[in-house]
Order: sequence, then C-alpha cells, then structure tokens
Amino acid sequence: MKSAVETLNPTRVRLTVEVPFEELKDSLDAAYKKINQQVTVKGFRKGKIPARVIDQRFGRGAVLEEAVNDALPKFYNEAVNEAEVNPLGQPEVDITELKDGELLAFTAEVDVRPTIEIPDYSGIEVEVDAIEVTDEDVEKSVEQLRERFASTNPVERAAAEGDVVTVDLTAKVDGEVLPDGIADGVSYTIGSGELLDGIDAAVTGLEAGGEATFTSELKGGSAAGKEAEVTVKVTAVAARELPELDDEFAQMASEFDTLDELKADSRKRLENMKQFDQATQAQERVLEKFLELAEIPVPEKLLEDEVNTRKHNLEHHQLGQMGLSLEKYLELQGKTVEEFEAETKEQAVKGIKTQFLLDELVSTEKLNVEQDELTEHLFRRAASSGMSPDQFAQAVVQGGQVPMLVGEVARGKALAVVVEAAKVVDTNGEVVDLSDDEDEVEAAAETVEAVTGEAEAAEEK
Repeated sequence: MKSAVETLNPTRVRLTVEVPFEELKDSLDAAYKKINQQVTVKGFRKGKIPARVIDQRFGRGAVLEEAVNDALPKFYNEAVNEAEVNPLGQPEVDITELKDGELLAFTAEVDVRPTIEIPDYSGIEVEVDAIEVTDEDVEKSVEQLRERFASTNPVERAAAEGDVVTVDLTAKVDGEVLPDGIADGVSYTIGSGELLDGIDAAVTGLEAGGEATFTSELKGGSAAGKEAEVTVKVTAVAARELPELDDEFAQMASEFDTLDELKADSRKRLENMKQFDQATQAQERVLEKFLELAEIPVPEKLLEDEVNTRKHNLEHHQLGQMGLSLEKYLELQGKTVEEFEAETKEQAVKGIKTQFLLDELVSTEKLNVEQDELTEHLFRRAASSGMSPDQFAQAVVQGGQVPMLVGEVARGKALAVVVEAAKVVDTNGEVVDLSDDEDEVEAAAETVEAVTGEAEAAEEK
C-alpha cells in the first residue's frame, strides 16, 4: 500500500491511498462468504455456491463493493498511522479508481488536531478576590442554621409573612381544571418564593378556611409556561418560632458547647469556602491568559458538532427537567436567539481550544495520571452525579469512558502546572500561594471540565 498526506489547512488533511489488488484478497473472500450466506441458488447448498456462479448471478460489482467497504477502514487506519496525524471524527472518503484485479485508489479528507506550540506561560499574572469573612457573614451563617431548627405552632389568626400555611391548590387554564392541576395539603412558608408567583399576596391576611384566587405562570407540569387561574384555600396557619441564640442552641445544633465556639467554626468554614472560590477564580483567570497567548485553530466540523451538542443538552436535558422551552429560557434570561447562538459558539470555541492546549501541555510535560488521582476524580464525579462510586465506575467502564476521565485528570494537572508558574495576587495586593492546596489538581480538573463541557464528546463523535 502507498499513501501520501496533503495539508489542506491547519486542521484538515487529505490522504491519498493506492492499494494493490492482491491486498484485497481477504476482504474478497469475506465478501463471497457473506453473500453465500444471504442468497440461494437452485442446485447448490446454502453457503456452497462457487464464486463464479455468484459473479454470474449477482455481478462481480456487488462482490467488489462489499469487499471494498470491508477493507477501507483497515487501509484508512494504516494511512493515518503512516502519516502520523491525529484524526477528529469520520473521514470523507472518495474512491478515485477501482480496477478489478489491478488497483484500488481512494482519498480521505478528515479534520485533525492542529499542531500547537506551547507559549511561555511563566509571566502570567492575575488578580483574584481577597479572602474576607465579616462578622455579618458569620451572623448570617448562624442565622441560617437557626432557621433549620425553627419549630412551628398552630395559631388562630390571619397568616403573615414568615408563617407556614397548609393550602389546597386548584389551577385552571382557559377555564378548565388541569389534569395535574390539583394539589392538597401543600406546606408553604410565606415569603420563601418556593411556590407560585403571586401566592404570597394571595394567602397573606387569610385565616384557616379562607380562600383567594390569583393569576400565575405555571413553572412545571402539563401546562408549564402558561398563565393559569389558581385558587388557593388555606386549611391551617402555623407560626415559626426560632430558638434562642445561646450556648444551649449551640449544643443542640452542633458538636460545640458554646455559641462562641459555633461562631468560630462558622467563620473557619466560610474562610475555607472563600479560599476554594479564590482558587477556582485563579484557575479560571490563568486559563484565560494562557489561551490568549496561544494560536489555536479550531476545526469547523468539530466546532459545529460541539455547538449542536451543547444546544441539545441544554434544551433536552437541563431545560427539559425544569419544564422550560428554549424560547421561555431565553425570555427569562433576557437574551435574543442571536445572542444565545453567539454565546454558545464562543463557549464551544473556548472549550475546544482549552482541550487542545492542555492536551498538548500534558504531552509536552509528559504528565501521567496516577491511580489514586483517577480514583479521587471518580469519587467526586460519582458524588456530583448522585450515584454510588461503584455504580458510577461500572457505568464508566461499560460506556468506554475511562479514557475520558483520565483525560479530565490529566488536563487538571496541566492547568495546575500553569497556575503554579503564574503570579496570583489578591485585591489587597497580597501574593496568593496555591501550591499548598492538596486538592489543587482535582479542583483544576473541575475548572477545566466546566469550560470544556461536551468538547470531548463532540470530538469522539
């Protein structure tokens, strides 16, 4: 077999391949065998029809077509290996010559990973938010804990903000009660905003047995997004009572003996959260600077697949679970279709460039993924998916996604290398040292995953 490669542009090549006919022998034998199993000819047992009879009855062309279709993937892969290119997606194959007994020639155009030169990232500088936990932050955190331990007591008075009411709801659209428009015994805290728009005003001032009607846009169900006439009947009113903020509360709500110890722990937890947010912010901003330094061409077909994948996942998975259409989502976001299209394309380009650049850095720096790093990443991905580690691991193996997880960790390690080389200062002018963060690689992997999104899935497709 002879092959040659022609670079059409930085992300696409054309392979020209010539195959001597004798190299098709195995595929021709397989073609005759396959046709033998599919057809019947009077006078011959099934599977025992001679090749000359198949040629006479069904045509040599049918045999050649079957043989070529069987052989093309093998010769294409050999040509790809000879050319030392990294193909993306499926090739566009054109058979340019097929001479029976002499020659098979074809061309294959395919997108390839571009050659990327890693820029000098040692001079990257970014600024991040300083870690500041105020007394107000601590008080708010303790108050949220206090809310969780609130009790309710029935009262015989009109409902007011903060009260917990038990209500029966009936929703009508165009005067007809919806099939799923009746809900009885619903518990709702007035002012929480966790139910329908307009319900707070409707139930405030009502006593048990009181009833009101209001108009609201339904957020889910069979008529999601439609205006409905909702009748609400209050069946019970209960006042929420918060526990006193004292040492007794600290002992009830935590492992601490005093309120001061509880507050100190809250401050420490808030500092840890802000430290994590600061590290994530540093990674995101360093990645932005790193991408700006590099020249990274993006294959058109890969970009098209990535954009379509992001749109599909948003519309049919994320929004579908919330009972929202894309049109309603854009309305809520205050975006036009054109703005959404441009934003999605921009995110897709960034995701693809991030993957290409960090993969190249992984190769250049010869970064390896250790078993414990992969295990930790698997545990975190399992937790975010709501599956047990065993279930998630089984799904990953069955889906052939182990290389994808390895790639995520490797890119996280690559980004961590760039972040460690960068100068990071906070808004107070203090230098931020992220090298002591034990979870730096895993956090970087999560940052990369948030940016790349479906890029790897689109590439594999």
